[in-house]
Amino acid sequence: MLELKNVTKRYLRRTALDNVSLALEEGKTCLLLGPNGSGKTTMMKLIAGLSRPTDGEITFDGQAIGKVTKALVAYMPTENYFYSYMTIRDIGRYYADFFTDFDPRSFARLLSEMELDEKDRIRQLSSGMAAKLRLALTLSREAKLMMFDEPLNGVDILTRTQTIEAILAGRRDGRTMLISTHLVDELEDVVDYTVFLKKGQLVMAGDKREICAGRTLKDLYLEVYGHVSQESAEEVREHA
Repeated sequence: MLELKNVTKRYLRRTALDNVSLALEEGKTCLLLGPNGSGKTTMMKLIAGLSRPTDGEITFDGQAIGKVTKALVAYMPTENYFYSYMTIRDIGRYYADFFTDFDPRSFARLLSEMELDEKDRIRQLSSGMAAKLRLALTLSREAKLMMFDEPLNGVDILTRTQTIEAILAGRRDGRTMLISTHLVDELEDVVDYTVFLKKGQLVMAGDKREICAGRTLKDLYLEVYGHVSQESAEEVREHA
């Protein structure tokens, strides 16, 4: 189980997460929702152990987030974190050296499915290709918890479909999946738990069917964030 207890994260004068408590059972596929600045990426980075909470505690499988849990958690960020001169093959070798649960055979299979050439250098990749590479790297680990930060952003509709299928295929052996996105209608049918954040605070969380109560997830999103920025609202409607 993933559990956050009264977690707060402050950056100087800005509070990115404000006293958030949450428990996510093993094997759930969870959608983390909220407009820009709601705290989604901050939460994921805290769970991944890339940042520490100002207050509160986060545990996974009963272990405090740290060296032990880093071996259990795989995180796909939104930004590229590779050197431009590296090839895809170089990055695969780096992951194999760094993560003991990285499976080079799975990586090779995913590269083939996503039509990525291991000889290509990072500087040759489009934004969509780079996103598929980050996805392939994450899914090639045997982590118990997998997190995907806005995996559908900036990719075309075919890549979007391919990304969703790859994430679905990665759900096995009781694996927990945590996905953040604005494109709620794209993932509504594949999740069973939802978390709504707003300005760093937890608005609601629970079983998708129960909290939707007959509404679509998109309708609930627009209801919860009725006063979000015009940019965020338009982004949701654009993909409706």
